[in-house]
Amino acid sequence: MLIGNKSDLRHLVAVSTEDGKSFAERESLYFMETSALEATNVENAFTEVLTQIYRIVSKRAVETGGDAAAASSSVPSRGETINVKDDGSMLKRIGCCSN
Repeated sequence: MLIGNKSDLRHLVAVSTEDGKSFAERESLYFMETSALEATNVENAFTEVLTQIYRIVSKRAVETGGDAAAASSSVPSRGETINVKDDGSMLKRIGCCSN
């Protein structure tokens, strides 16, 4: 994914939307512009990241020959809700900006 942030600051743009879209297309990336200040596309960006991760993991599970044990441990069951808002345990352990 390629996310252009701070889309509310059009007068300070360093890379045009057209250039971003063009680059993303050449690199086979999903492109979106966001603005946290205006609350534009922020939630959509996270939703898209999670959707793409799910698709990749699901595809890999299918490619492994449908091994039920392997697939069940790596792919959430259909309809299972994954709540990312409540799971801050990893951030609490490693901190915001550690390597």
